[in-house]
Amino acid sequence: MSGGGCSIRAIWILTPNDAVAFSRRFAVVEKRWRVAWEAEGVGKGAEMPLPADYEVAAAFANRRRREGTARGSGIRTNLSSVGLDSWVDDPITRHIISLQIDKEEGGGFMLWPVVLQKRGSYYVLVLPLVDPQSFKAFESLLKRPDCGSSAKENGNLSSILLNLPCITGAFMVANVIGDIITGDVAEPEVIVSSGPSVGGLLDSLTGSIGITARSKPSAAPVAAPVASVSSPVGAAQSDSLKGGIRPFDKELLRSFIIGAMPFGTPQDLNYGNVSSIRTTGYSADPLPTDQKQPAWKPYLYKGRQRTLFSSLETINAALYDRDDVPDFLSVSGQLTCRAELEGLPDVSLPLTGLKTARVEVSSFHHCVQASEPTGNKQSLLFQPPLGNFVLMHYQAPCNIDPPVKGFYQLSMVSENEGAFLFKLRLMEGYKSPFLMEFCMVTMPFPRRRVASYDGNPSVGTVSMTEHLIEWRIVSSGRGLSGRSIEATFSGTVRFHPRTTQRVNSSFRSATTTAFAEDSDCEQDITKNGANLDDYLMEKMNKDLQAVDLEEPLSWQAYNYAKVSFKIVGGTLSGLIIDPRSVTIYPSVKAPVEYSMQSPEIIRHVEVQP
Repeated sequence: MSGGGCSIRAIWILTPNDAVAFSRRFAVVEKRWRVAWEAEGVGKGAEMPLPADYEVAAAFANRRRREGTARGSGIRTNLSSVGLDSWVDDPITRHIISLQIDKEEGGGFMLWPVVLQKRGSYYVLVLPLVDPQSFKAFESLLKRPDCGSSAKENGNLSSILLNLPCITGAFMVANVIGDIITGDVAEPEVIVSSGPSVGGLLDSLTGSIGITARSKPSAAPVAAPVASVSSPVGAAQSDSLKGGIRPFDKELLRSFIIGAMPFGTPQDLNYGNVSSIRTTGYSADPLPTDQKQPAWKPYLYKGRQRTLFSSLETINAALYDRDDVPDFLSVSGQLTCRAELEGLPDVSLPLTGLKTARVEVSSFHHCVQASEPTGNKQSLLFQPPLGNFVLMHYQAPCNIDPPVKGFYQLSMVSENEGAFLFKLRLMEGYKSPFLMEFCMVTMPFPRRRVASYDGNPSVGTVSMTEHLIEWRIVSSGRGLSGRSIEATFSGTVRFHPRTTQRVNSSFRSATTTAFAEDSDCEQDITKNGANLDDYLMEKMNKDLQAVDLEEPLSWQAYNYAKVSFKIVGGTLSGLIIDPRSVTIYPSVKAPVEYSMQSPEIIRHVEVQP
């Protein structure tokens, strides 16, 4: 049974209040579970049926109470006891858990392996079908007296799980269900250009640069008004789910499960494919006898034919402005495609500029057959799947100077006041068609609360929040192209006085402190009257070396500023495609459109000394 793929016995979705918000059981798989135990000569399978929803909720709440958090510790501590997942002394038990089901009439049994994934405010539990031998092997681990396990040990948990491919399938099921309940099911974006083509692929660059701080600025501050940012807090959307939990579409999830995993066996977990099949159905046109339909294209497209490409590059840089420390520049990019083509055509896409780009790492979609690079070119041949997909990922060094260069100085005037100076130069050496659409500098202060700032930048606007100051040099709609500018910003930042609060000693135990990412852990800390921020602050500052008043903000978390920008009109790596050489076989009249992608999320790099 362990080699027969993946089948799911049941799925539960629980709220933080330990209530079952959704459940789905598969009777066909449950029958196979009972038959497998009967083949072993015992009827134990009938004694371990799928529990009711209230029994699962009670078992999950009991596990949370006994393990300390919903995920548990994953290691054996002085609070562990025989029968707990932490007794196995393996961190994987934080993600593959067991539930002890107690019956009112006495007795009880164990559910294992239950794949646990937290998405948003919900806990997704997936119970796959495993063979009795693996189940018994895990039961013995819960009772063994010694702790720890060797990688070469046959009876350890890892060796058991490696023989269970259903674990991987269960994680995939939990992941896609989590995407649905959180609304994170969007495809990679491919934007169709509304303007005329310029005869080539327009690429979008999204970058972030870390600039380390230098001491002793020499500019005098100028008074400026203080900006503040606030956002309203939304009310709870459902009376049935209290505490502001965002409800999800149960009918949408139910229909997806029916289409993606009929009778409990996952067939296609791609949300876009399942939704399209449910909406349009399968293609009625028979395939040619000499063609085989690939798994990534479960039905054939019908309609207006076209092919869309979009390129996105992200530059990650660290500018130290020091002779003894070299700057760091790298480019990572992706090529996204949407091919609306009838039948099963082959698309050939040539890449040029490989030597110029000096591509270090590249990976392709599983539908792509990539030729060996010859000289400065490489060809990609693929049968495109349905919808948007990432055709290629790559990483390369940056072959030109970054679009933003300069330095950042920072020092303290007093215990609660610091002086800073920025001097930046934008788009130096960049000519048309390169266009900077957006540029923003962020000064983070994660361990101090910003009270106000003074200073006027030479260009742009400034705003602040509790833990950072943002300087928008170039705003959306006011791009910078064909020229370079110098931007300076000097001033002072004032902080609220430091406050110390004694933290309850009970929070110093390993079982609580090691898992602060669990929301239930944070709730427990708050309920016991301690301030979580102060507690975490104490933990972070515990191992930091002491510094004098001269440079306290330039130590570790304060020694950098972040520059985020967006550029369109070209690539920094030099990797391009030749649009006139894109071919489709069998030949069809399908225009190839090129566009630039404009994502909303911009990645940042944090620079450490």
